[in-house]
Amino acid sequence: MSDTFKAILLTREGEDKESPQRADINSLSEDELMPGDVLVDVEYSTLNYKDGLAVVGNPPFIARTWPMVPGIDFAGTVSHSDHSDFKVGDRVVLNGYGVGEGHFGGFAQKARVKGEWLVPTPDAISSKQAMAIGTAGYTAMLCVLELEKLDLTPDRGPVLVTGAAGGVGSVGIALLSKLGYHVIASTGRASEEAYLKELGASEIIDRAQLSEKGRPLGKQLWAGALDTVGGMTLANVLASTQYDGVVTACGLAGGASLPSTVMPFIIRDVTLSGIDSVMASKDKRLAAWKRLATDLDLAKLETMTTVISLEDVLTAAESILKGQVRGRTVVDLNA
Repeated sequence: MSDTFKAILLTREGEDKESPQRADINSLSEDELMPGDVLVDVEYSTLNYKDGLAVVGNPPFIARTWPMVPGIDFAGTVSHSDHSDFKVGDRVVLNGYGVGEGHFGGFAQKARVKGEWLVPTPDAISSKQAMAIGTAGYTAMLCVLELEKLDLTPDRGPVLVTGAAGGVGSVGIALLSKLGYHVIASTGRASEEAYLKELGASEIIDRAQLSEKGRPLGKQLWAGALDTVGGMTLANVLASTQYDGVVTACGLAGGASLPSTVMPFIIRDVTLSGIDSVMASKDKRLAAWKRLATDLDLAKLETMTTVISLEDVLTAAESILKGQVRGRTVVDLNA
């Protein structure tokens, strides 16, 4: 790789809160990277909903300082290391830790980060596959691990996945179906029924059934849920969860509020468990990636993956915010 490398750089023309943000393809040098003890040649990144928000740059901004290289994920190979856990040539993956927000992220051909933020890429997973999984898939696996921890076994009943055609939802369906769960997929895109059933969904419901205000307690329809939407959808998911059921919440595409009541919790003993992927412990990360290497059908992963170039990110960011992106979008940094 040459002395300079390509990156998406977010900049602002002023410092007041109304100053607009720009996103451009720039050339950077290693000297311009932020501090860290491991330098990585980035091979692939991925476009998540949060990355779309960062690149489009509507207030409140995802970036916390400028200039900023967005991209909350990357996978690549260590080219220099002062960290005892990593050596030159190691394949690594990074998810979260504020990368792409407060520290230069994955939408660049090189990244310098703290070694403690990295985990080894499992041998069974390529760098491209690691980013087809990305934060979305890693978050889905954290949700599945939580459902298992709280004893939600397949024989307990169906599991609902909301935002099913998105990144977390798509990987969640593939994981849950392979583990033997009966998966109900909620989506607003009827055209995606064949895709969702190919991933392993047994039933498809229209998200409109969950998006309008419902009763505090409804019919008991599912034993658990993986919710990526939040807002009224999550309230209705809770209201229709069976006695002693478990709901994991990991997203807020439908809003950050929770217009619910205590009734699902105190009458049906429902557990609502929040899932954070950004600052999850190293042990949780290692456990999630270990399970992804064995429990995710990589053929299904391929069917849900689209590969784009760094230049394509600038337009794809708009599409993901409009709900027009299916599955996972991988960014090839060398395309």
